[in-house]
Amino acid sequence: MKTATGKVLTVCKTESFLAKSLITKLEEQRIHAVLSHGSIKELKNEKENTDLIILFMVEEAGDMTETLVYIKDMAEDLDRKIILIGDQSDYETVLKSIPEVLIYRWFKRPLVMDELVDSVCSYLENNTGEKAKKNILIVDDDITYMRTVYEWLKDSYHVGMASNGVQAISYLAKKHVDLVLLDYEMPVANGPQVLEMLKSDSETGDIPVMFLTGHGDKDSVLAVVDLKPADYLLKTIDKVTLLNKLSDFFLRKR
Repeated sequence: MKTATGKVLTVCKTESFLAKSLITKLEEQRIHAVLSHGSIKELKNEKENTDLIILFMVEEAGDMTETLVYIKDMAEDLDRKIILIGDQSDYETVLKSIPEVLIYRWFKRPLVMDELVDSVCSYLENNTGEKAKKNILIVDDDITYMRTVYEWLKDSYHVGMASNGVQAISYLAKKHVDLVLLDYEMPVANGPQVLEMLKSDSETGDIPVMFLTGHGDKDSVLAVVDLKPADYLLKTIDKVTLLNKLSDFFLRKR
């Protein structure tokens, strides 16, 4: 059986023997495992640093809509996945509140514990630590260009998109990102103004920003030197060059 490290939040509304046994098995694998009974307060307290959510559906749990909606929001905010344990009707109930794309695995009963633990270890090994995909936010009012860059990056990174500075700031208030690719020229608030706003906020001030621009003139570059962008990239850059630059950047950041 594989070993891995990380934090797993196991959600079970009742005092389930299986859920408690899973916690024990995971801790034997050096995985930090936490059991929650699904109250919103509990989930909020355990949200930080959660790498994977395991959801036990049991008949005695009653209406779990509020819990399921919060787990969905939590998984989306953290960019994490959910392992579901339950029967066909449980699966259908969960999909009313949680999109299928967030479900990493579904285990039907009777549960094979070792198979579940092995699946947890595999997920953590491939989605945490240095193997975890970096999060990049693209900010550009040119939707066609932004979607092109998204297509270039989506297989190697978790990619978000915002079409203006207000959307970018709202996105960053909810989600952690490792890098912002910021259009230099945008209406209302241009790239330098958005970067200045990010730098002035303690929550976003340390996020590295690379400018994307159609102009490589000296004056444009010098205008943002004091804001210390991580790089200044021309929009004529091709896919391979961009991916190489991003890979080099994140290697230097380690």
